Amino acid sequence: MVAETLITPRLILRQPKAADLPAYTAYCASDRSGFVGGPYDAVKAFEKFCAMVGHWSLRGFGRYVMERGGEPIGHVGPMSLSDDIPDLTWTLWDGSVEGQGYATEAAHATARHLLVDCKWNCLQISIVKNNSASKAVAQRIGARKADRPAPAWYPDAITYDIDAGSLA
Repeated sequence: MVAETLITPRLILRQPKAADLPAYTAYCASDRSGFVGGPYDAVKAFEKFCAMVGHWSLRGFGRYVMERGGEPIGHVGPMSLSDDIPDLTWTLWDGSVEGQGYATEAAHATARHLLVDCKWNCLQISIVKNNSASKAVAQRIGARKADRPAPAWYPDAITYDIDAGSLA
């Protein structure tokens, strides 16, 4: 059973809630969302946020909001848009929290929970080719480049795999 909340030394990883929408909408409107097809207007941000919330109901798992000091700073977690291997995703919503290890901490805790505690076989990680920060996170948590092509919903991505044996 996938936990609804995970706690790391500096973060609470929890299901998204309505109060997170303004911070998510600001992220979607910014250039930070460029690696995932943005920027997006408020309506598209709302649709994407609803998909994040609904994923939990439809799949029984989903992306967590990273909370630091009571404030949402990003999201992390598995996404499964098809019957393929679930994709581990992460995004920091504001550049002011970048470079402090939050994405690595959150991605590692989430991967560990899914692969070790929940005994999932594998996760894939899809990263657009020029996103060097996310590539570094993937490597720090133990992911390795996969031989398969990127998923259809993210065709310009490089795909990595991570399993319990490769966790850093």
